[in-house]
Amino acid sequence: MTSYGTIPTSSAPGPSTNLEYLSRAKERIKAGLGTRRPWKLMFNFRALGLPSSLADVFSRVRTNVGFFRMNYAIIVLLILFLSLLWHPISLIVFVVMMAVWLFLYFLRDEPLAIFNRTIDDRVVLIVLAVLTVVFLLLTKATLNILVALLIGVVLVLVHAVVRRTDDLFLDEEAAGLMTGVGGSPGSIPS
Repeated sequence: MTSYGTIPTSSAPGPSTNLEYLSRAKERIKAGLGTRRPWKLMFNFRALGLPSSLADVFSRVRTNVGFFRMNYAIIVLLILFLSLLWHPISLIVFVVMMAVWLFLYFLRDEPLAIFNRTIDDRVVLIVLAVLTVVFLLLTKATLNILVALLIGVVLVLVHAVVRRTDDLFLDEEAAGLMTGVGGSPGSIPS
């Protein structure tokens, strides 16, 4: 008798089940943070320069946001977190909502089901985003949150415009060759 595709169940969740869940959660967090690019590459001062045209601005922003998206998310979240230090209730709501995001969106192995109905990931994403914004705005730190988000977005855009992208394709191609996958989607094969 094979057990392929079955989920082992136990009558009571024991310490091994909790340890297994925590181990999987740790692996998924590491995998998610694994898409983060090295900070040294992101802040390479030799790769900074002004764009030559408006088309170059849009191209740099599109490429850099795609390449450094996890780094940019970390920067914006860090700025938001630091801005909430003077609003303890908002900070508590922020930390609780991050935990909710982790458990309901990032660390799930199976689709979310409510009343025996499967909920699409896009619906979960939209609902969590709306709830996060609403709960943070209810803490009466609206101006603080908006200013922090604006500062984060401006810093990301300034970096994305000023950071040249000519060396980023080489890194993607090199990584693709190491894993056996082709180059980047926007690059032209030689």
